[in-house]
Amino acid sequence: MKRRDYKKMKKKRSKTRLAIKVGLLVSLTALLAIAAYGLSLRNQAEQAVDRAYEAVPATQKSEIRGEAKVEPAKDNVSVLLIGVDDSDVRQGNSRSDALIVATFNPEEKSVKMLSIPRDSYVYIPKVGYKDRINHAHAFGGTHASIETVEQMLDIPIDYYVKMNFNAFIDVVDALGGIEVEVPYNRLEKDENDRNTIQLKKGLQKLDGRHALALARTRMADSDIERGKRQQMIMQAIIKEMISVKSIGKYGDVIEAVGDNMKTDLTFKEMTSFWEYAKGGMPKMDSLNLKGYDDWSKGPYYYQLDKNDLENVSQLLKAHLGLIPDSSSLTDSNSNIIGSTDESADGSDDF
Repeated sequence: MKRRDYKKMKKKRSKTRLAIKVGLLVSLTALLAIAAYGLSLRNQAEQAVDRAYEAVPATQKSEIRGEAKVEPAKDNVSVLLIGVDDSDVRQGNSRSDALIVATFNPEEKSVKMLSIPRDSYVYIPKVGYKDRINHAHAFGGTHASIETVEQMLDIPIDYYVKMNFNAFIDVVDALGGIEVEVPYNRLEKDENDRNTIQLKKGLQKLDGRHALALARTRMADSDIERGKRQQMIMQAIIKEMISVKSIGKYGDVIEAVGDNMKTDLTFKEMTSFWEYAKGGMPKMDSLNLKGYDDWSKGPYYYQLDKNDLENVSQLLKAHLGLIPDSSSLTDSNSNIIGSTDESADGSDDF
């Protein structure tokens, strides 16, 4: 080999090695940047959860669990989601605008969500008589709502997450909006109860204010349909949260909930729920409570069907592992909302 050719080859190899080194350096820098971003997010998230943390006093813990201590990472657990309107304060507390019970089963990697109509006529232990379930929060705050739901469904409520309208709006906006099927054209009230939100029928990308209007309204249909819409919106938020394109938005989401949320979940317990999102959407069953409109007492109430309520209670108990599998029970009020199977996505779901 000629000396000139050898020099050219050596120079070429040197450039190649340099390119490889530069490539490795860029890759390493990118990995370090991602790691730093992840660490920053983690610290940011931990601080937000610390601000939001508000434990239920030990004296007010569920008696159904007894002394048993559960962990979301390995046990079947339940979470009560409470949506409140801070502008509607009664007796020191606002009434709950939305109540959803979610049960989690890590072995099945499944979630069941039950929407409780806000006008359901139930016994409220805090005051010792029956009233609308959304009054429980006004009577005694978070604990009164938890106690009432436990009494009604005969299941333990292991954790709660309470969020106001501002948090809901900010979370949806931080994600860049959510895509949902709007069932009608309608002028709706905004978060300040002014008719400023125009909803348009069809598949729409909604910002936080429009998503809240769709979740809250019950003038166009009923409390049952309202519950189904709320579950549809929650599914859309979860779907957006676990998508790759939303990773860079987590910081904004964390900031959104930090000052507008209360929960008794620690940061470690909260992050353990991400196991359900690994590999895509978990199986999610939507449950609703059957009943009928009742004006017999003067004010309007939603009277729950006792047999259906018992059926739903058994389904949730089985999902929590408190009783043997209840697959033999009639599950007519359940819709699978996390499935890609077209047969589970009927037009009457939402």
